[in-house]
Amino acid sequence: QVTSFQALAVRSLSTSAPPDHPEHGRLVYKGNLAKAVLGVRFFSYSTSVFNLFMVPYIMLKTGIGFDSLLIQAAFYGLIGFFTFVTPVTLHILTKGYVIRLYYKEEMDTYTAITYNAILTEKVTVFQQKDVKIPDITKMFTTFYAKTKSMLVNPLLFQNPEDFNRLMGYDKSLYFDFEEEKENSESK
Repeated sequence: QVTSFQALAVRSLSTSAPPDHPEHGRLVYKGNLAKAVLGVRFFSYSTSVFNLFMVPYIMLKTGIGFDSLLIQAAFYGLIGFFTFVTPVTLHILTKGYVIRLYYKEEMDTYTAITYNAILTEKVTVFQQKDVKIPDITKMFTTFYAKTKSMLVNPLLFQNPEDFNRLMGYDKSLYFDFEEEKENSESK
């Protein structure tokens, strides 16, 4: 009971009454970390740009220099490496984080909104048949929509049936034991 109460509390606190989007359909999911992801990525980008402009200036003004061209190249390469690795790593880790997920019943399509590399919203449209659940649980992937990995929190769906429909859990499992028996005998 505690778990269901926590899920209800998280669901009710993190989302508000969703308006329908005329193009995408009904809002079924709203990620609660969207502003945090955007803020962290923006901060990372801005500090990288700041480094690109300030490190050469500081090197020129302080007179810190190296006689060897090899040492200079290694030093600037190390600074450049850390200047670019952080934003790229953050992009790779958060590119599949779903900000909003819409469902359009007339066309039976889902529309996932994520952030792209330049921090604008990217739209991915797919159907339930395009959803693949990874065989092995992956850290930043809940499901694949076509070939793109998507990360959602199941507790943040306003209606749990929407999550079940998205993942294909609402379909009944059908096993044809006769077909399975024929396949095993033919081997």
